[in-house]
Amino acid sequence: MTSAPLVEISGQIERITFTNEENGYTIAKVKVYGYPDLVSAVGNFTSPVPGETVELRGEWVHHPKFGEQFRVVHYKSKVPASVNGIRKYLSSGLIRGIGPKIAERIVGYFGKATLDVIETDTEKLTQIDGIGPRRVSMIRQAWEEQKEIRDVMLFLQSHGVHSGYAVKIFRHYGKDAIAIVQENPYRLATDIWGIGFITADKIAEKLGFARESEFRAQAGILYVLHGLSDDGHVCYPKDGLIEKCRELLEIPSSLVDTALKTIAEERRVVIETSEDKTSYVFLEKFHVCESLIAVRIHRLLQIPKQIRNIHADAAIKWAQQQIGIELAENQVAAVRCAIENKVMVITGGPGTGKTTIIAAVIQIFSQVNARILLAAPTGRAAKRMSEATGCEAKTIHRLLSYSFKKGGFQKDDKNPLECDVLIVDEASMLDTVLMHHLLKAVPPEATLILVGDIHQLPSVGAGSVLSDIIASDIAPVVALNEIFRQASTSQIIVNAHRINRGQMPFLKSSAPLSDFYFIEQEDPDRVLDTILRLVKDRIPARFGLDPVDDIQVLTPMHRGTVGAGNLNTALQKALNPVQEGVVRGGRTFCVHDKVMQIRNDYDREVFNGDIGRILSIDPDEQKVCIGFDGREVHYEFTDLDEITLAYAVSVHKSQGSEYPAIVLPILTQHYMLLQRNLIYTAVTRGRKLVVMIGAVRALQIGVHNNKTEKRFTLLKERLAR
Repeated sequence: MTSAPLVEISGQIERITFTNEENGYTIAKVKVYGYPDLVSAVGNFTSPVPGETVELRGEWVHHPKFGEQFRVVHYKSKVPASVNGIRKYLSSGLIRGIGPKIAERIVGYFGKATLDVIETDTEKLTQIDGIGPRRVSMIRQAWEEQKEIRDVMLFLQSHGVHSGYAVKIFRHYGKDAIAIVQENPYRLATDIWGIGFITADKIAEKLGFARESEFRAQAGILYVLHGLSDDGHVCYPKDGLIEKCRELLEIPSSLVDTALKTIAEERRVVIETSEDKTSYVFLEKFHVCESLIAVRIHRLLQIPKQIRNIHADAAIKWAQQQIGIELAENQVAAVRCAIENKVMVITGGPGTGKTTIIAAVIQIFSQVNARILLAAPTGRAAKRMSEATGCEAKTIHRLLSYSFKKGGFQKDDKNPLECDVLIVDEASMLDTVLMHHLLKAVPPEATLILVGDIHQLPSVGAGSVLSDIIASDIAPVVALNEIFRQASTSQIIVNAHRINRGQMPFLKSSAPLSDFYFIEQEDPDRVLDTILRLVKDRIPARFGLDPVDDIQVLTPMHRGTVGAGNLNTALQKALNPVQEGVVRGGRTFCVHDKVMQIRNDYDREVFNGDIGRILSIDPDEQKVCIGFDGREVHYEFTDLDEITLAYAVSVHKSQGSEYPAIVLPILTQHYMLLQRNLIYTAVTRGRKLVVMIGAVRALQIGVHNNKTEKRFTLLKERLAR
């Protein structure tokens, strides 16, 4: 049976109905020469632009819902010829510096000669009001870049890379992009954020790289290790790693083993045998960081503190008078421990008095003129620490003076922090790399106090630093378990501690206005409808909270009816009805949208989990301005894959943050992710109000499931040595 021959048509793209940046799949309405109606063309396009003239090869198909469509197999882009086509082409935002209004003026002035003017004589554009030398320069540069990017895009598209990454690849490698990809496509997986090994491997296959080449095996091992670090592992057992790589690459274990030895000799990975004779494989960065954490904690413990001796009993009595609070027995023990030791840990849940202890410690050390620094891993946690203590607290990145232009953290062992005491809150969020950089900058004579809650979810980054320090018994630990009277009236705090003990929370309250509610509903669609009504109307009306700034929807999952993706789409429609916006990765971003940064961006100083609001969108400059805690940060359209809508976020992403109100769906369809520490973390994010919606059975599954996935690290062993 032979397939029907392909048909050729040509025309002009009128509008883009849908485009998926992840795979380039597009539905475009095309005005085809000789056809009375617009044609629906579907297929993989390279950055299609309204107004663009295209030659299409493909076949006519009948879609049961959308009718006749032209399925595109090959296409070729040509510059538009008509005035209307040129206007649409330039209005699309393709060329930075030209938005819809500027495009209208340029085409109105130059007509069909517009593209020739931009191509050969851009200075003529200054004849138009509103276009000066600076904008002309921007348009000229963008036009030249666009031509080069198109070449890169066509090459990458033919090798399986979608257009959304072409600009990033071009920006990273410049004019050498095609040559570099041809020489070593696996570089894409490590050099370009968002492109993984799978895509790079497909390109390599099309370029003729052998499946059983050691080169491919080496790249696969590094890919798997990076993926394991994203899951929290600092290292991984060698045998397990080889098996994972064998399954992924579909090559013999012996080839994986040979490749592993090669990259170990090149110090791209480190293989270390633990005390139980198990061999573990580290990415070189994690091995250095973990080893030096242990070295520096030992050094802190061995070198005497610089602060003069303090009489603990007298100091504690005086501090209680200063803060006007009588400390409980455990709190006294914690303050005494901080006075007498170089390194210590305070751990406890909400309402157990951690903040009071920090306040007393600050009072005592201030009295002897000690230099005190306060820090936390996230901006929200640092802000909360400042409000609670009345003293300035900084994020760890700001404390260590991170500068992208100067090459990283400016505070280190050669330029240490100027402090005698460093207090770090939310220490359960410290991952291996951040802890390494922090300790590198702590003076050896300083006192280090780590404050956190080990029952929360572990850090987003690799490692379980706080738990490993506690388990090693290298430093004293004060665990706070008592809920204080003023906190015991909060159902949020009472229920959080019940969950932490493996007990079901109280689901009904006799009080007319509680701070904890459970709404029983098992149907996912009805749960979604209830969330929308709660966030938009019921909670704001009853509690006077802003639906966007004060209420945060948390969810255990990314997919599904009440996963973060679908919740964000529904909440955006309800709270910020979609206007003209920027479409990126299948998402539309509009002015006033609530958004989250989803990777550390040291250049802009915004970090994974930071939440902001879109302040403005400039289609001419192709830039979006987002406000993060009063600071304006600018993004180019091509960088918006670092941003996601944040009306709903995963529980993991909420770590270190507190919100006036949280809404949490919890259904049995989430059972794979339902764990006690996840539910506990979610509940403790709510400051004034927690509303759970879902199935009691799902809540029971989570509360009774205390099995957390083991993270592979050797930090506990190193510290215990």
